[in-house]
Amino acid sequence: MLLFSAEYLLSEMASYVLPFARLSGFLMTLVVVGSRNLPARFRLLLALSITVLVVPVLPATSPITLFTGESIILTIEQTLIGVALGFISRLMMETFVVGAQIIAMQSGLGFASLVDPANGTSVPALGQFFLMMTTLMFLAVDGHLMMLRLVVESFHTLPIGSSQSFLPMLYEIVLWSKWIFATALVMALVCIASLLIVNISFGVMTRAAPQINVFAVGFPLTMISGLILVWLTLVYFVPHFEGQLVKASALMCTIVGLDC
Repeated sequence: MLLFSAEYLLSEMASYVLPFARLSGFLMTLVVVGSRNLPARFRLLLALSITVLVVPVLPATSPITLFTGESIILTIEQTLIGVALGFISRLMMETFVVGAQIIAMQSGLGFASLVDPANGTSVPALGQFFLMMTTLMFLAVDGHLMMLRLVVESFHTLPIGSSQSFLPMLYEIVLWSKWIFATALVMALVCIASLLIVNISFGVMTRAAPQINVFAVGFPLTMISGLILVWLTLVYFVPHFEGQLVKASALMCTIVGLDC
């Protein structure tokens, strides 16, 4: 009959609880897995399964006693690190939602809105379309597995209980968020310039023939022009996605100290 002391059991639990905190925080904010469509029980079981598989290959750390002030602080810290790493994927997805909103507002397609089931907010239908394409491409290139691998490798470069602070990590994420608006604007720039030319043409037509009702004629044509421009510019969607995914992975490597 095997007998285990309470200290041994608590130390073994600590070796699993702290990695579980980082992995569960990551899965909580990761796209697709962290959406409202998946129940919290599924994310919990997934985090537990990954933790059981990952812990045996993690580097040894100094023993930590559970149910102490130090362990509580470490658990909160590891959870925040995981949340920050998973939040990068959300920022990457929001890039294309912002770009679609810019196009929709310029072309009049913003009147058609849908409720985003992942966030529970109302977004333009075009933004939901771009979000669906981005999500499918993210899963097709195994982006979720790539980010999960970076989180697992972060235990080697950013071990549990290290003296490194996660506050610089949050600062790097804030600085990187500028790429959301920069990439979204570049993606929508062709549509914005083309629709500006269309609106100028309607202005010239109204000046030449004041009898024309610009609202009755211009608004439908602007919407049709917007749809045609979206269709023509979809060929550039993949390069924008690849560039944003590379930037997101580079940010994760920088945060956790990996040489990617």
